[in-house]
Amino acid sequence: MIRQFPAPAALAAQLTGARPGAGGSPAGPAPVRDAATVMLVRDGADGVEVFLFRRVRSMVFAAGMHVFPGGRTDAADADPGVPWEGPDPAVLGGALGATPDAARALAVTAGRETFEECGVLLASPPGGGPVVGLPGGWDDARRALLDGSTTLPDLLRDNGLVLRADRFAAWARWVTPPGEVRRYDTRFFLVPMPPEQTAHDLGGEGERAEWVPAREAVRRWEAGEAAMLPPTIVCCEDLAAAPDVAALRVTPRAISPVMPWAVAGADGGVVVRVVLDGRGGGAYGDPADGATGPDAAEFSDGRS
Repeated sequence: MIRQFPAPAALAAQLTGARPGAGGSPAGPAPVRDAATVMLVRDGADGVEVFLFRRVRSMVFAAGMHVFPGGRTDAADADPGVPWEGPDPAVLGGALGATPDAARALAVTAGRETFEECGVLLASPPGGGPVVGLPGGWDDARRALLDGSTTLPDLLRDNGLVLRADRFAAWARWVTPPGEVRRYDTRFFLVPMPPEQTAHDLGGEGERAEWVPAREAVRRWEAGEAAMLPPTIVCCEDLAAAPDVAALRVTPRAISPVMPWAVAGADGGVVVRVVLDGRGGGAYGDPADGATGPDAAEFSDGRS
């Protein structure tokens, strides 16, 4: 299934630089880096709710967009000794299309970014139970992560906690198209909100944060009230179609990389086109549509 989305002006200007004949950067596309995004979800009176925040408009990547918590993988996220409770990283890697080491690092990235950006620690004592408290307080722990004086694996070890990877459901994988200044191979995780914790906008990257019924998030985008990138739109549509979080947790997913591309719209503007299979995967183009998506060479840096 081919979907088309209008491209915000700033994004359109970057994406069209990657189209044939558009005079893109002589250096070629920017390198692709691993990243992780977390859809924190909970049941609400109007269906599944998801935690969203709007990125500040001065940011280089996705400025002004409504997004889920997430970010790029750092070197410290690759700590092989991270306290871990859940499936073997090889199993998670199979779902994500990643090596065991990369899958472990992606899960750590997801946990770190969620704690940094909204104060939710996706961890517990070994065997379960809530995180009662952290020495010095949660704010000090977050600041230590943000300023690099500690890492998430060290924070967990120091407090006798484990990363609850068993709560992470692999949901989708989107790759930033050529033309963007920064490109990411982003794995999306679905994670139920720990009931004993509270999410806030704490990372400094958001102008506003809130719990939103997924169907309301979709409505706002359709009405032009909230700007979103295609991955966020599609994921919110997925969430809106489910009756509750439990149903999402058992939804079969066939995750494969999805990479949008820019084409000229009928009105002379730019639209973002993407092929989706409806199960968490996609493709790079459909000759039957009369258009050509990104060539496989665009994705030839070891990702598949």
